[in-house]
Amino acid sequence: MKKILNSAFLAFTLLMLASCNNENTADTEAPNEAENLIAEVRQEYAPDKRVALFDIEAEENEDAYVLKGESNLPEAVENLKQKLKSENINFKDSIQMLPEEELANSKGVIKISVANLRGDSGHSSELVTQATLGMPVNVYKKKRNWYLIQTPDDYLAWVDGGGVQIYSEEEFNDWKSSEKLIYLQPFGNSYAEANPASDVVSDLVAGDIFELTGIENGFFKVEYPDGRTAFIQQNEAKEYKEWVDNLNPEGEDLIATSKKLMGLPYLWGGTSSKGVDCSGYTKTIYFLNGMVIPRDASQQVHTGKLIDSTRNFEKLIPGDLLFFGRPATDSTSERVVHVGMWIGNNEFIHSSGRVHISSMDKNAQNFDQGNYDRYLRTKRLLNQEGEGLTYLRKKDIFTTDAASAEASE
Repeated sequence: MKKILNSAFLAFTLLMLASCNNENTADTEAPNEAENLIAEVRQEYAPDKRVALFDIEAEENEDAYVLKGESNLPEAVENLKQKLKSENINFKDSIQMLPEEELANSKGVIKISVANLRGDSGHSSELVTQATLGMPVNVYKKKRNWYLIQTPDDYLAWVDGGGVQIYSEEEFNDWKSSEKLIYLQPFGNSYAEANPASDVVSDLVAGDIFELTGIENGFFKVEYPDGRTAFIQQNEAKEYKEWVDNLNPEGEDLIATSKKLMGLPYLWGGTSSKGVDCSGYTKTIYFLNGMVIPRDASQQVHTGKLIDSTRNFEKLIPGDLLFFGRPATDSTSERVVHVGMWIGNNEFIHSSGRVHISSMDKNAQNFDQGNYDRYLRTKRLLNQEGEGLTYLRKKDIFTTDAASAEASE
């Protein structure tokens, strides 16, 4: 009798489990067809979220999908809509296109020596990069006193209102057409009068750009983006047009610039004389020689010309960038985690702990075993063309002169 009861109980239990499984299967949501198309468009137009914003999702609502989120890519959003229509998928467009309406005709210019740009709208958020004074930026949205901006190398980040001057389109055009000055010393100050004993207006770092309004007693008179005026010693800066017109950098110029920044502390997200991470350092070296290159090592590695991937360092010339990390395997993708610049004599300069020089010569006192072991490849960016490489003498982001000259060629 006990065996019969146990068998009956077992049968009942199995029946209930089968019933539950059927019920769960019935309740399983059908695949979101729109999300697959969103993923396709994102992969095509915005595979790197650091430089392109396509934060879109599809929410099912009765007989249609509701497209939500935001993007600064009109072409990508339009492409998504066309794909949905071609698949006969009903949808409602609730995407917020950026810039926001109140910022549609605005541009920004960094107004302090170095602005810290963060991953989100708060000082406690991760420092992702920096922008130096006079850098023009696209402005997409405002949250409290923070602005979502995009730098000339396309990096997206947040800056607090104390770091950026918001211009109307007309005001920005006036600023861009004005005569400029570039500060070239690693560190310095501007002064309230044409006298180094006068009050300091602000600190300065290499690469800061100002409106130039005059010359007085061995000082340049300048104006900040927010209207402040100051004086900068002439032997520490150059008239911007003169600087750009004489740009023709060679490897030795890059080495000279790199050594002026020797000993700078490592700073995650740093791209200035106040501190640099590895790719922020190489980016700064190139910028001070008239080239804008991508922000991160994992982006820089995809530009320029491949020179070596086998530790044949005899093929390298000064200015080449060496990349380090983890090679791809059957189950993992390549991971680039570090970059340095070749300076010759089997040595490279890089920011790791601080800016210093290491060697690839196993017999050298400064041999870098760790980076030798994780070496991936070397790329040549100087005097190369391609996506992500901008030469200020050809396409100027600070003035209208170079752009006009290029258009007339």
